[in-house]
Amino acid sequence: MANVIEIEHLTKNYGKNRGVTDVSLKVKEGEIFGFLGPNGAGKSTTIRSMLGFLKFETGSIRILGMDSVRDHVEILRNVGYMPSEAWFYDTMKVSDVIRYAADVRGLDCSEEAEKICGKLKVDTGKRIKELSLGNRKKVSIVCAMQHKPKLFVFDEPTGGLDPLMQKHFFELINEYVANGATCLLSTHVLTEVNKYCTSAAIMREGRLMMLDSPKIDDDTFLKYYEDEEM
Repeated sequence: MANVIEIEHLTKNYGKNRGVTDVSLKVKEGEIFGFLGPNGAGKSTTIRSMLGFLKFETGSIRILGMDSVRDHVEILRNVGYMPSEAWFYDTMKVSDVIRYAADVRGLDCSEEAEKICGKLKVDTGKRIKELSLGNRKKVSIVCAMQHKPKLFVFDEPTGGLDPLMQKHFFELINEYVANGATCLLSTHVLTEVNKYCTSAAIMREGRLMMLDSPKIDDDTFLKYYEDEEM
């Protein structure tokens, strides 16, 4: 299978603050790739570099066979990205936010959006300011999924979702992956990786630790997190 994500020796510095150092990573087509690590380990920096939102010092990144810098716009057309923080205009209705996200892409995603909203129990008549964190997360999920991209990139997607909605979220992911999509899942939740991911890695102090298996025992998981916090 082809590599959907290819990162070679990525380095991004923030001066005195930690960035990422010499990160190399490959994600194959059809994988659900678990991207673990505590806050500040470098997961979001890696993701934002992948999608062309950050300039990096050295290394190269190819997404869907395209260069992350030169082909930035075309890559974003084929990616569904959900950042860890869901920011919307508070006064907009949910339905308008979802429609706007589709219009920006020049697509009619109404049928797919309706399906996802039904699955996640999204109230499209409410305004953003009326929503809880979990319900804002659900709106962000719809915006990332509705155009049926080739690659999903989720940064902490299930925070604030109740267990039933988490289950429905992964049912949707599995459905899209079964139809040829690929997913990069950045998460703190070990059970999500062990249950749903086909491969995984852990970020630690800005460096990537590849794993031979996505099944991670509690002791290994805690070791990486405890070492990071010391």
